[in-house]
Amino acid sequence: QVQLVESGGGLVQAGDSLRLSCAASGRTFSTYAMGWFRQAPGKKREFVAAISATSSSTTYADSLRGRFTISRDNSKNTVYLQMNKMKPEDTAVYYCAAKSGTTYSTLAYRYNYWGQGTQVTVSS
Repeated sequence: QVQLVESGGGLVQAGDSLRLSCAASGRTFSTYAMGWFRQAPGKKREFVAAISATSSSTTYADSLRGRFTISRDNSKNTVYLQMNKMKPEDTAVYYCAAKSGTTYSTLAYRYNYWGQGTQVTVSS
């Protein structure tokens, strides 16, 4: 059982950097793979990044690889999303999610727990 709370969203200008955090409850956080997804107005939820339970593996949406970085600190029950050189197209509600099992997935339906999301707005 995991409860997730995202934070760190806000308004930034294109080219800026922003780091999102997702705090998780529960003593079993280290056994869950974690993912970040986002949903822009009028669009479907899309995969952003994911990380295995032990941080041994990460994966990213092709369009975001090299600009976004996912990481986690199991001692703090927290997963992060570092976003650099942000673009207006990054504007969306960002969600963190937890998946049972150590391996990650790019598919939203495979995740068991979700946070309520944090708004990120990038102005041009």
